[in-house]
Amino acid sequence: MDDPRPNAPHLTGNGHLPSPADITAIPPHDAAAEAAVLGACMHDAAMVDTVRNLLDGPDFYRPAHETVWRAILALRSEGKPTDPVVLCDRLRAQDDLERVGGTVYVHQLAGAAPAVSHAVHYAGIVRKMSDLRRLRASGIRTVQRTMEPGADPDLIRSEAEAEVRAERERALASGQGRLSRYIVDGWWFVTETGADKEPLWGTRAQTAWASGESLMIVGAPGVGKTTLAHQVIIGRLGLADRVLDMPVAPGKRVLYLAMDRPQQIARALARRVEPEHEQRMRDGLVVWQGPLPATLDKEPDLLADLAAAHQADTIVIDSLKDGVSTLVDDALASAYNNARQRAIRNGVEVMELHHQRKAAEGTPRAQRPALDRVYGSTWITSGAGSVLFISGEAGDLAVTVHHLKCPTGEIGPLQVIHDHERGTTTVDPALDPVEILRKRPDGLTVRELATIQCGENNPDRAATEKARRTLDRLVKAGLAAKAEGTAGGTGGGQQARYRASARHIGAVS
Repeated sequence: MDDPRPNAPHLTGNGHLPSPADITAIPPHDAAAEAAVLGACMHDAAMVDTVRNLLDGPDFYRPAHETVWRAILALRSEGKPTDPVVLCDRLRAQDDLERVGGTVYVHQLAGAAPAVSHAVHYAGIVRKMSDLRRLRASGIRTVQRTMEPGADPDLIRSEAEAEVRAERERALASGQGRLSRYIVDGWWFVTETGADKEPLWGTRAQTAWASGESLMIVGAPGVGKTTLAHQVIIGRLGLADRVLDMPVAPGKRVLYLAMDRPQQIARALARRVEPEHEQRMRDGLVVWQGPLPATLDKEPDLLADLAAAHQADTIVIDSLKDGVSTLVDDALASAYNNARQRAIRNGVEVMELHHQRKAAEGTPRAQRPALDRVYGSTWITSGAGSVLFISGEAGDLAVTVHHLKCPTGEIGPLQVIHDHERGTTTVDPALDPVEILRKRPDGLTVRELATIQCGENNPDRAATEKARRTLDRLVKAGLAAKAEGTAGGTGGGQQARYRASARHIGAVS
């Protein structure tokens, strides 16, 4: 029963072979540990549930042991005993009993475990030997590739890295680490995970980009997605402190994935860069130009690996369509979200530029967009923390920013103006509630502000409630004062009025 597996990789071809001893040597294995694992599981069926988290069938070097293990798993899944008698009956029914060595050998395995309670330790030995065999086989394949006619070093390197990454993923996705690597207790989760962090962009009351959650900026081509994103990046580099009148928290290093028209991206970013920014731009911004080595749905660790390789705490994906095989397939969209969440779990902040679906014919231009206007599978937006949608026509100077998915309070809609020469975006002062208040010494009611903002004489309830929340936030921020209204009577009631605070008027005058 000590025969080596016949399918160990061998090199053939052009005569330049490694040492025959290296190729034909029996791969790493421990037959005694394999037998001990199987014997322990025969004596204690509950032990199967623990060991199966550590071992897969191919982890057993001997084919007979893998066959026995699979029969044990089948019995356990059916709730049947795993003792030698029942096991032999199952193997006989599968026509495998004689192939594994017969009844005598199965009973020998049953007595091979020195201590049933040590099954996890035996399984660890088997797993280690299996890992060594896999790495050995990967190395042999790499050597073989180097000897093929026309071998491409870059391709060989990429394939070798993919195999190492797969091995690492296998190690993390199995065994006890799979069950406990990311486990924390409930108190730590609530108090230490970071849910109470300051936002990356915005305020606690109105958050455009929350720490630990991705920001997606969506819109048609030419409406200013990149212009807005670059301003936030400049803020993350510490070269500006506010975008759209909202604070931006500085970071350490930004990795910009310029996959779509990198030269155009460079021209756009150059509008915001001054000569005195050179050192910070060299230290704080790294740019990947063109397609990635693999799509993010195919290599879910690639995003996190790129950030780690370049010591970046922020990644900008420009644009999403260039990083995923297809955006309309739910399975691939879910795989991309997996990649996004792995990067976030590693402490990387993620910003994504994305495109909208084509608007249906006859859709009013001023109509508020919904999440279903974002192109692709619903799982693309489901995994995003915040979604900003820029509506307008290509080249428009004045566009509208809608907040379709909000970590906290909704922002806007903001009527904004792009300065394409300087690469800046500002809130249209004619519709800025602070500016509106400042120009109305007599103050505003909630309904009056809603009428101004929505452009309709009879604003609906949603517009009215949004105006109320806006004014109350200004009061809380010290930018406005509220005079409570009075209840109705013979003379009729009065609505509450909001006025710009004296402190704010003095600051802006």
